[in-house]
Amino acid sequence: MGNHLSVEIANMRKVIGIGETVLDIIFKGDKPVNAVPGGSTFNAMISLGRAGVNTNFISATGDDRVGNYVTKFMLDNGVSSEAVSVFPDSKTPLSLAFLDENNHADYIFYKDHPHDQLEFSFPEVNPDDIVLFGSFFAVNPVVRPQVAGFLEYARDHGAIIYYDVNFRPNHKADQMKITPNLIENLEYADIVRGSNEDFDVLYGMPDPDKAYTAEISFYTKKFICTCGAEPVQVRAENGFKKAYEVEQGPTVSTIGAGDNFNAGFIYGMLKYNITRETIEQGLSEEQWDKLVASGQMFSTECCKDIYNYVSKEFGERLR
Repeated sequence: MGNHLSVEIANMRKVIGIGETVLDIIFKGDKPVNAVPGGSTFNAMISLGRAGVNTNFISATGDDRVGNYVTKFMLDNGVSSEAVSVFPDSKTPLSLAFLDENNHADYIFYKDHPHDQLEFSFPEVNPDDIVLFGSFFAVNPVVRPQVAGFLEYARDHGAIIYYDVNFRPNHKADQMKITPNLIENLEYADIVRGSNEDFDVLYGMPDPDKAYTAEISFYTKKFICTCGAEPVQVRAENGFKKAYEVEQGPTVSTIGAGDNFNAGFIYGMLKYNITRETIEQGLSEEQWDKLVASGQMFSTECCKDIYNYVSKEFGERLR
């Protein structure tokens, strides 16, 4: 399928993300080297917007200089901000990302937790649109009613739901109280992706097979586990199991690598016309191969620079 046709499909279908926005301040050693808008789902949506996909992002910012910058950045990259709530008494969250000698990041988050809130009108959802959600935002008890309400609405309207677990060690202490929300998310999801680190934090199971068999497969069958530089592991219905080697190349930053795998996988779903019906029938090996390759292409591109998304030039080449 050529690029012209893929863009045509992308323009007919929407990708709707729901998640938080932050300003990522990136350190190399002890010196800040960049500051860019971020957030797990946000990063994926920016990459999809740059690739010409019809995107809408549900989120909230503070009514401050950072929030204004984040909203303008979305619009400049083709992502609709009509479902972004601006709260006058809140500050937009900050994330400090410290890159080590291998350009992997450790994070410190600064957030105005007393003002966690979310108010939005449901954007239009049509059959075969794709909804992306994940990280602590997806299980946060404070915004759970709004998140669960939208997921229910999206499922009822025929959307494909893609869940990125993305559960970081700094939320380990919250594990017990968020478990019901996590399980509900797995039930909503058509496709679940996580890293081996996520499943180690949540279940003490970094092994993809153990995590899938014990904790995931009962709720959803289509499972992707990314493992850093190790092969991507896919498990699905009817015993499907495959490992995909990861291209080894120069890495400037791994911030956004998983987020951009999500973006590329979703881009592939649009390009190769993976519909709700396709999902329900089950993906063929050839379809999995193409989707994972698309995810890896976006992830590899993201790691080539200090930003959280694919470059604008890369996006233009896909249009």
